[in-house]
Amino acid sequence: MPCDSIPRRLLGQAKVRPEAPAHYVKEGGFWRMTSFREYASEVRRAAGSLIALGVEPGATVSLLGFNRPEWVVLHVACMAVGGAPAGVYTTCSPEEVRHIVHHAASKVVLVENRRQLEKVLSQWDRLPQLEWAVLMRGAEPGGDPRVLSWDEFLARGSRVSDEQIEQRLDALEPRGLATLIYTSGTVGPPKGVMLSHENLTSVADVSARIIPLSPWDVTLSYLPLSHIAEQMFTIHLPASVGMAVYFAESMDALADNLKEARPTAFFGVPRVWEKMMAGVGAKLSAAKGLQKITLEQARRVALQHAQLRARGEPPGPLLAAQHRLFDKLVYAKVKAALGLDRAHVCSTGAAPIAKEVLEFFASIDVLITEVYGQSEVTGPTSYNVQGRTKLGSVGPVVPGVDVRIADDGEILVKGPNVFLGYYKDPEATAQALVDGWLRSGDLGSFDEEGFLHITGRKKEILITAGGKNVSPRNIEEALKRHDLIAEAVVIGDGRRFLSALVVLDPDAAKRVAAERGLSGELSHEAAAIRESVQRAVDEVNGQLGQVETIKKFTILPRGFTIEDGELTPTLKIKRRNVNQNFAREIEAMYVE
Repeated sequence: MPCDSIPRRLLGQAKVRPEAPAHYVKEGGFWRMTSFREYASEVRRAAGSLIALGVEPGATVSLLGFNRPEWVVLHVACMAVGGAPAGVYTTCSPEEVRHIVHHAASKVVLVENRRQLEKVLSQWDRLPQLEWAVLMRGAEPGGDPRVLSWDEFLARGSRVSDEQIEQRLDALEPRGLATLIYTSGTVGPPKGVMLSHENLTSVADVSARIIPLSPWDVTLSYLPLSHIAEQMFTIHLPASVGMAVYFAESMDALADNLKEARPTAFFGVPRVWEKMMAGVGAKLSAAKGLQKITLEQARRVALQHAQLRARGEPPGPLLAAQHRLFDKLVYAKVKAALGLDRAHVCSTGAAPIAKEVLEFFASIDVLITEVYGQSEVTGPTSYNVQGRTKLGSVGPVVPGVDVRIADDGEILVKGPNVFLGYYKDPEATAQALVDGWLRSGDLGSFDEEGFLHITGRKKEILITAGGKNVSPRNIEEALKRHDLIAEAVVIGDGRRFLSALVVLDPDAAKRVAAERGLSGELSHEAAAIRESVQRAVDEVNGQLGQVETIKKFTILPRGFTIEDGELTPTLKIKRRNVNQNFAREIEAMYVE
């Protein structure tokens, strides 16, 4: 019996629902639809071309570009011929691109445009196994014989028969390597997470059940496709359930594309939700008089309604009636303005999110369910399902997965979602997998109702000069609850006391200055802002043990960025790089 795989599932969708929409791309101001029949046909052509270019079973293909149909087509085609696609983040430097393409030993690399191609060309002499670069539609090769346009690439497979492709598909095995997910490098160089065909299909199946999803669902693809979460929503789930995908034009166009696509299922990393909250919150806070009173009542009702909905309990007659009224007056309008008016599921993950953000969206009738997991478990370990959600937790464990808490608090995971190991790194694999259990590196605990709570990250534990262990995550999240603080990083490893680097929210900083009537008086503005941050720090310190308190802080002149290496492409903090980039500011806080 042929192996169940994502390529097989896609070809099955094309047979059962050939003319149903598979994806949409915006061209000339209009969204152009591609059917499952057309999508599957292009995957077959690409599979033939990979065979023609010499991609053998077990080989890899690298992909470097923003979310586009070509990215997805080549990804599925590579799996279909027994290869393993390896995504590369578009924000990677030429050296970082070289590291992944070389480590994966890719013979072929797909690139979005000339800008991304230049990264490859500048490193090609140091990539002995690389033979071909393929450009996505709309980009010209520029005369280099090693570089193929998309159409030239597809033409290469014209002499490869369907029988040859079917033989490759039939040879796939459930525990065979299906894809490589390179970690975003929060600690050390990126590692290649090996996921099997069984990993992908089993997680797609359980995700489709618990979310739940159907062929009538629509999603928006905009997060990096090198990340397993976006691959699940853009590739594996659509192939499994037949839902449609809109490809965002860019991150800058996300807000407009959301309103145009109106997804029924939307996944956002915390930073996306935080930015959305800042925009909506500013508009809501500008309301005056009767409108302000109505909004306050509406938000109280929505929060009460969401709390019941989260537990799977029906609202009473009065609350239900109030909710229906405010839905017409408030919620429907706010959600339509965001593009979330059709969304029956809104999720978040990949990094910690403040409970206040979840409560804000609940107060406008958007219940965000938090998921916890990592690349090594093909995405989810636990998930706040509809009817069983607790804000501030990461939900109950997903069906079919076992989780236990080690004596030191580390979360251990076992199940069909756990990866095969790290590519070409048996030592790291042996450290991560012990008797079939994945050592997640995260610290957590279960409450009495079976909800998992993340308490920190093992490798991020700070050990002070006095030998005290401190988890910085909870302190940082508490600091970020203050409107003025957009980001905070706690310092203290090997130090006498804890300090913090603080990034301000620019809009909140302007409000503080305006409230004090200090606009234009820079020295007075700085003093007022520092005073406000100090109050926030004092408030947080009041909730902490003596060893955990922040003794000093520094307000940074700029925010953390991907370009400067302080954020991963999924917007997680790279602590090591923050410490390096702001070493001078850190040392100044520890001068006697």
